[in-house]
Amino acid sequence: MAQKNGRSIPLEDKIFGISRLANEMIAEKGKESVINATIGALLDDQGELVVLSSVVDVLKNLAPADYAAYAPIGGTAEFKDSIKKAAFGKYEPKCFTEAVATPGGTGAIRNTISNYSQVGDQILTSDWYWANYSSIAGELGRGSVTFELFDDQGHFNIGSLQKQVRSLLDKQESLVLIINTPAHNPTGYSLTLEDWDDVLSVLQAEAKGDKKIALLVDVAYIDFAGDSNEYRAFLPKLENLPANILPIISYSTSKTFTLYGMRCGAMICMTPVKSIAEEFLRVCQFSSRASWSNCNRAAMVVLAKIYEDPALLSKVDEERDFYRELLVKRGKAFEEEAAKAGLKMVPFDAGFFASIPCKDPDAVCKNLQKEGIFAVPLAKGLRVSIASINENQCRLLPAKIVEALG
Repeated sequence: MAQKNGRSIPLEDKIFGISRLANEMIAEKGKESVINATIGALLDDQGELVVLSSVVDVLKNLAPADYAAYAPIGGTAEFKDSIKKAAFGKYEPKCFTEAVATPGGTGAIRNTISNYSQVGDQILTSDWYWANYSSIAGELGRGSVTFELFDDQGHFNIGSLQKQVRSLLDKQESLVLIINTPAHNPTGYSLTLEDWDDVLSVLQAEAKGDKKIALLVDVAYIDFAGDSNEYRAFLPKLENLPANILPIISYSTSKTFTLYGMRCGAMICMTPVKSIAEEFLRVCQFSSRASWSNCNRAAMVVLAKIYEDPALLSKVDEERDFYRELLVKRGKAFEEEAAKAGLKMVPFDAGFFASIPCKDPDAVCKNLQKEGIFAVPLAKGLRVSIASINENQCRLLPAKIVEALG
């Protein structure tokens, strides 16, 4: 009965499907026999979901109206103020900003594509990317193309980006470019400040005349990338771009505040033009109303309460810092063992994931599954979730991957 509408719909989501196989093996052989490196959430060393106790304490003390009442479509005023502080950190934008609540980062991606591209357009992202970018584009009647993220020396491939931006703007009036940084999913790479200078130079050179570019910066993992101020140092570069280039920050409470299932985030625009910010607010709220209507009020109240209490905010930050260091140790352990085993990695800085380039990723993953190891096959290689396995498993895995590669 369903209409395909140009979409290719799989029988099962690949990542959730492989995770299901891992859970089936755990049920059959026991937890100790399986390494499940598919999960996009931070687990502790015992394999349990990390949930910040300081955030849980706020949740437990909510009044019924805090979670049962509808939230405004764009989010409560207190939430919008708090989510900007969460996204920007100590940086204070010297431009107009507006925030619209979304169900996680996914909603921000959906609303950006819906409002800043036309039906039939192609969106642009890197060739190592979260597959849901293209799924959302397809669902909205758009396509997707990629530029090469790395050149032969493992540096950000600005030449490939420029080629694709120019090609797409020759064919269409507007372009949505998605860049996931810092701690990119799936590679763990973070653009340097020099990379950002190159990117913005390309966009300003190619956005000529009436051409428009929406630059969606997906910062889902920013608070697990390292020093929060260091990894926000690129933000001032976005504050006074030409009016026809609109930076949009996609920020989620899922990772930073361990509120994955509460589906709360925001899209935040940055522009020197007040009318563009006002338009952003109006069109994105319209799209929200026409899709999910409004978002989870409880998560909004939790965030507002955290940011109105400096002592509580300090406690949340301190608790998160502990787990960020845990994640950093895992990443370093994986890198060290990969170097010893001669396993080539995609350039990695920090974050939840690391990637291994290889031919026939599906076959390699099936070889690993025979050993009780579950990773995610991508178009160009394997994605390993270092967030979901302990340091010892991070040290064991590289040699096992080398064996599976043959």
